[in-house]
Amino acid sequence: MAEPLKDMFHQTFLRQFGEKVHKVYDAFDTEDFIAATMDDNWDELALKERIRRISTVLGKHLPPRYEDSLNVLFAIDGTCVGFPYLFFPDFVEVHGQAQEHWELSMQALERFTSKSSAEFAIRSFLLRDPERAMPQMTAWAGSPSEHVRRLASEGCRPRLPWGQALPIFKRDPSPLLPVLELLKNDPSLYVRKSVANNLNDIAKDHPSVVLDTAIRWKGVHPDTDWIVRHACRTLIRKADPEVLALFGYAESVDEMPLTTFSSISADPPVLPIGGSCELAYELQIREGEPVRIRIEYGIYFVKARMQTSRKLFLLSDKTVSGGSYLTGTRTHRWADLTTRLHYPGEHRIVLLVNGREIASTTVLLEEEKHLADNKQS
Repeated sequence: MAEPLKDMFHQTFLRQFGEKVHKVYDAFDTEDFIAATMDDNWDELALKERIRRISTVLGKHLPPRYEDSLNVLFAIDGTCVGFPYLFFPDFVEVHGQAQEHWELSMQALERFTSKSSAEFAIRSFLLRDPERAMPQMTAWAGSPSEHVRRLASEGCRPRLPWGQALPIFKRDPSPLLPVLELLKNDPSLYVRKSVANNLNDIAKDHPSVVLDTAIRWKGVHPDTDWIVRHACRTLIRKADPEVLALFGYAESVDEMPLTTFSSISADPPVLPIGGSCELAYELQIREGEPVRIRIEYGIYFVKARMQTSRKLFLLSDKTVSGGSYLTGTRTHRWADLTTRLHYPGEHRIVLLVNGREIASTTVLLEEEKHLADNKQS
């Protein structure tokens, strides 16, 4: 099993970092810094909590003036590159919020983002003063650095994973759109992915905004078309009819269904949590012109209180000839994940084409045998 990410912040790493600091700031006490950081509850801290601990303690061991502290970090940041050094922009978030430090903090985030990423740190500035922060994002969108341009988009995503949500942009995403407009033709895939992800975040609260943007952008450039497609992935999964039409997915017409036959089965139909089953499906497409189809299976997972919640899994997305007969299999594993726990009960499994459920079966999920035996003993 892979070690948790948080374990990259070990004593050796902190000592090596402390030695870098000491070379440019001889008052820095590396051993005291390590001891104060890795105190009695260090082992209990999660990844982001460890990052915050490092940046907080670091502030107590660097010069008392914020400007002087940043000068120390500027002197060594060329050798502090990669994910572990996320505490550099976090240091700015923790210690650089004062109004008089605004410009310096923005310069520091712009500098540090290419070394690790400032997408998390900028969010507190956006929450505190969006009217001042959004012009900064617009300025960064014109940077020659792809890392800084990506920060302009990634930093203001309404629902950035691992980052603070931005409720103001969940309610009204309009301030984000000019920034995304500036980046829609960006030559960097790194940046274009961020633009698509930002729009996909917006789609969860304002689907019509993203649909309107997709209509305007589609056909501008192949790279922009990629952004549009990726940005609409949530709307496609939800089978939004306007979005499906935009991307050429077929639908039933004149009371003629898209499929004339379909089925899905599971083997075995009864299995323990942690086990696997093979799903097999078949379907017949109506006769006529070629059609674009998106084939998925969905599972109505039983939750802790016996309610259900559907999760979709993509099987195929392609254009096929009219009259095509399609079959396929997929192994589904019922092991618990950090993002999904499984509960015993009957789980309904459905086959979908272009968002419409066309066939179904069930799987009975039972408790793992050793757990059931332990309860009985």
